[in-house]
Amino acid sequence: MRSRWLSLGLMIASLGALPAAAQTCKSAIADSDLVTPGKLQMSINPTLPPQQFVDEKGELQGLNVELMREIARRLCIPLELIRMDFPPMVPALTAGRFDGINTGMFWTEERSKIAYTVPYAQQTISLTVSKGSTAKFADVASLAGKKAGVEVNSYQERWLRGEDKELTAKGGKPIEILTFKTATDVLAALRAGQVETAVLIDQTAKEIERRGLIEITATGLGGAPTTMMFRNKTVAAKVAATLTEMGADGSYDKLFDKFGLTKAPSKTFAIRGPGPQ
Repeated sequence: MRSRWLSLGLMIASLGALPAAAQTCKSAIADSDLVTPGKLQMSINPTLPPQQFVDEKGELQGLNVELMREIARRLCIPLELIRMDFPPMVPALTAGRFDGINTGMFWTEERSKIAYTVPYAQQTISLTVSKGSTAKFADVASLAGKKAGVEVNSYQERWLRGEDKELTAKGGKPIEILTFKTATDVLAALRAGQVETAVLIDQTAKEIERRGLIEITATGLGGAPTTMMFRNKTVAAKVAATLTEMGADGSYDKLFDKFGLTKAPSKTFAIRGPGPQ
């Protein structure tokens, strides 16, 4: 099971929305707005089912994969998804290695100043334990003095550290926070007994609980929008307009219902925040 979600390092998978030779429409994005002319390149961390994961055939699957394929199809541009771990994504984006990030990131004001962010869904956080565990963490306060595993450089880590700071300021025991490269690694640490709880985004936690590997003891914590990020404002605006089109014709709802993920509160999508300063 672990191999299904394990990030395979930096790999490129061309998931062509439309092969160049088969295109019958004109691309809505100019070559001058792209890192590599003629194709839209997006990074993805395929370790978070059902948002994005690798199936038993080694192929990318999930909501974010299908959503980006449909956006690229409507923009009439081939899509290339670059598989990589999450920590280097933002530095690689700002260095101009690809056009955007499509991995279900939480939106933050700080990120909205680094690149052009387009929120497209909602997300919250769950506390989980190994299947059959007697531990029942009902809230963050119950983690005082416990070992908690979380994906490094993620919104979840930032949220957990903020909660820990508040707990200790009130005289509580600090949470022992252990960070890991991917959510798959966090789960492996939980199952190995290295941590007592795995702090995961809700939809991933629900999917892994469905597979009988963990139990959710608290959910709906630290809610925030999830976002795509883009280096180019025009590309971000085109994607936002396409999402709005999908919201109007029902295809957005259909896709989110298929994967059971939480929809954005509004079906009008736009760049949020000032972008790079």
